[in-house]
Amino acid sequence: MSVTLTPAARERVARYLQESPDALGLRFGVTRTGCSGWQHTADLARDTREGDTVFDSDGVRIYVDATSLPVVAGTQIDLVRQRLGEAFVFRNPNAHAECGCGESFTTDADRAA
Repeated sequence: MSVTLTPAARERVARYLQESPDALGLRFGVTRTGCSGWQHTADLARDTREGDTVFDSDGVRIYVDATSLPVVAGTQIDLVRQRLGEAFVFRNPNAHAECGCGESFTTDADRAA
């Protein structure tokens, strides 16, 4: 399973990349945090790291580290325009439940552990 960008997200990430010519693509993953355990992270990738899996979403490279890959595989990253701004939304099929504030999530694997 891969990680993909919707056209709106791809357009926004491409603009970030144009503004940062040293960036290679998008670095996407998770960190342990919050009430539920996992939180999505996204930043510009400035290097390739050992264990990275690189996906191509219509010309935009997405770098995912080996620890994050099982948690984010299959995720679709979208950009949602809201009243006064925009925000990235992560449609992660591995997320089983979110905490009340929506900042972190659990997976079925977390529940089994």
